[in-house]
Amino acid sequence: MPGLIGKKIGMTSVFGADGKNIPCTVIEAGPCVVTQIRTVETDGYEAVQLAYDETTEKHASAPLMGHFKKAGTTPKRKLVEFPADFTRELKLGDVITVEDILKEEVPFVDVVGTSKGKGFQGVVHRHGFAGVGGKTHGQHNRLRHPGSMGASSWPSRVLPGMRMAGHMGNARVKVFNLRVVKILPENNLIVVKGSVPGAKGSYVLLEA
Repeated sequence: MPGLIGKKIGMTSVFGADGKNIPCTVIEAGPCVVTQIRTVETDGYEAVQLAYDETTEKHASAPLMGHFKKAGTTPKRKLVEFPADFTRELKLGDVITVEDILKEEVPFVDVVGTSKGKGFQGVVHRHGFAGVGGKTHGQHNRLRHPGSMGASSWPSRVLPGMRMAGHMGNARVKVFNLRVVKILPENNLIVVKGSVPGAKGSYVLLEA
């Protein structure tokens, strides 16, 4: 399997073999159910759709309920499609667990999540600007302002891509090569070294 849907549980720390304390993130990875298989003949590409996190029929639409019943599974909250070139090995209703994609010979994973939303932020917080000068010598209310943003006569406008204040966070972030510290298959948990984007309880994608 190329990936798995999971949920960020939180952070902890474990002691490594060298006695050093390692900051880690605990992720509940799966179990996921195969709800659709895309093939070149019918869809023009190969992929597999996985479903994760139980919900009730009350919170699932009628089309989705038919979709889940066709796969022979209960309603799920999260549906994600993963590219795959070996979909013929899978069939509707198959359950994928963390053991199916993470073996001892796969010590690293990529994690995709949605970062925490920070709202509208200024340039000091958003881009690390230093602000405009000190508090003296005629400065007035400009300590955290962006300062000059472009020339006057030409181009007489702010060029696209200028780093300015604006919406911060709530974006798709992918963290590469996080080392797998521990796998707890009986609890569908995986412990990876370092931080993972998103708040506690947010959905993440694991790509081996």
